[in-house]
Amino acid sequence: MAHGIAVLVEHLEGQVTDVTYELLGLARRIADTDGAEVVACLLGHGVRHVAERLPADRVVLVEDHALHYLAPEATARTFAALLRGERPWLALVPNTAIGMDVAAWVAAALDWSLVAYCQAFDRRDGRWVATAQLFGGKVLADVPLGSDPVVVSALAGAFAADAVEPGPPGTIETQEPPAELATLRTCSVRLERPEVADIDITRAEKIVAVGRGIESKDNLELAEQLAEALGAVLAASRPLVDAGWLPRSRQVGKSGLKVKPKLYLALGISGAPEHLEGMKDAELIVAVNKDPKAPIFTVADYGVVADLFDVAEALLERLEG
Repeated sequence: MAHGIAVLVEHLEGQVTDVTYELLGLARRIADTDGAEVVACLLGHGVRHVAERLPADRVVLVEDHALHYLAPEATARTFAALLRGERPWLALVPNTAIGMDVAAWVAAALDWSLVAYCQAFDRRDGRWVATAQLFGGKVLADVPLGSDPVVVSALAGAFAADAVEPGPPGTIETQEPPAELATLRTCSVRLERPEVADIDITRAEKIVAVGRGIESKDNLELAEQLAEALGAVLAASRPLVDAGWLPRSRQVGKSGLKVKPKLYLALGISGAPEHLEGMKDAELIVAVNKDPKAPIFTVADYGVVADLFDVAEALLERLEG
């Protein structure tokens, strides 16, 4: 498998995360171009049923109590052991709370290169190029990849989640856990869930997002009414979340959540680069701002240079009329 692609499968309580399917889709795109093999590396305890819906050429399954909840040290040591045996050219890891620990540890242990915070992966002049974010997305670095093996940790939402559908793999292979799991210095004790967000804006088909132009927290009521009339959810740019007007789960942008709704209605959002990066892939973007030079108009399909309150009230009247 010298030219193969290994994907670390992230899962929780029997459910594979969306970013895993994003990476399996990316791996398939690369493999179809290079004629490579896609191997899903599934680590855990009591997770064999998960292997049956991973669309890969092979699934390599390693089960052990120490891998419950994918504890970082156990996961990193096991994944590194698999990569030593499989010898792929590319290892794809979700850039999540777990993946950030695992990717760096594995790259250091194997003396492989690491490209972190990857947001794009393209073929240019016969070479694959990974685009990584630096300084919270303010700088993008293109990293041409050669023949040496590399670990790439990819941002959730950066690649198409529907590039592959859950389905049976080619084969499922079971391997024994590495002996070093018996001498771990850390372990998972229990899972404590954070407070559940009131809504997941990453799954919303319609979003009404508000920015500084809304002026005060009291004016959010108008935006909420418009969102309800449209069958949309309410979101916001970072300044409103920092001010405590809406919870962090409603923030769109690089330091918040990346969204791809069918409709994104931006009210009073100027369009800082961090915000645009989080919503520019929406199918239809409608922006309302009094400033004709607002950056939000550079990504909008339709732009309205007007007072957001006038537009929102007119839309609401039409929708409720």
